[in-house]
Amino acid sequence: MHELVISPLSLAFSFSLVLIAMAISSKEKLELNKELIIAVARMIIQLVAAGYILTYVFQWDSKLVTLGVILVMIVNAAYNASKRANGIPNAFKISLIAILVGTMVAIVILVLSGTLLFSSSQLIPVTGMLVGNGMGIIGLTFRNLTMLYRDKRQSVNEKLALGATTKQASKEIIQETIKGSLQPTIDNVRTVGLVTLPGMMTGMMLAGTTPMDAIMYQIMVYFMMISTATITSVIAVYLAYPYFFDQEGRFVGVYKQTDES
Repeated sequence: MHELVISPLSLAFSFSLVLIAMAISSKEKLELNKELIIAVARMIIQLVAAGYILTYVFQWDSKLVTLGVILVMIVNAAYNASKRANGIPNAFKISLIAILVGTMVAIVILVLSGTLLFSSSQLIPVTGMLVGNGMGIIGLTFRNLTMLYRDKRQSVNEKLALGATTKQASKEIIQETIKGSLQPTIDNVRTVGLVTLPGMMTGMMLAGTTPMDAIMYQIMVYFMMISTATITSVIAVYLAYPYFFDQEGRFVGVYKQTDES
């Protein structure tokens, strides 16, 4: 089988693809070129740094170091997810708990079952995929929760006036928030193999793994993503929705930006 080799020169030539995007941005006056350059520069620096760090981490294959790297990934993801909360109190704490529990449930089950080995070369890449997906899920959860409470403010107040608890008044919003947050993951799973070929499976095949082995690993990853996405969204919603009410159970909202707009 022909071995895939990427030289620094071929990588430099591939930068022309970014130049195409920048040319389109200039032509359409999108004013995205600065952001594109910054994003590409950060991506290169971060990936090169991660590559050097992971090289040593994989060589050590220390359980303590592996757990430390995973914790750093989860904390960083929670921090970035909390930026999308638009005012929810304790957004970082909510994000951290949701991502930590959602990710660890999947990892622990698969390690105990023997599907994954407790080694840095297996746990860190897989955890990275789950944490990244969980971060996106929380961003959608915060956004959907905000929009639904804004749009259904009157309905919530009417239910409270009729004697409903905050949870009862929020039941429909909670359900719609979770459904909306999970829809991208469900759509991704539904179309995989027909519309998209996942990165992990493609990478394994490029590295010489047989297609069936690569497919089985990819199926395992999607099982984990479904579990992580669901657990993360549910925890984030149930930890966040009480902040839309005061201690007496009255609907007050938490988003000054939304209330003023």
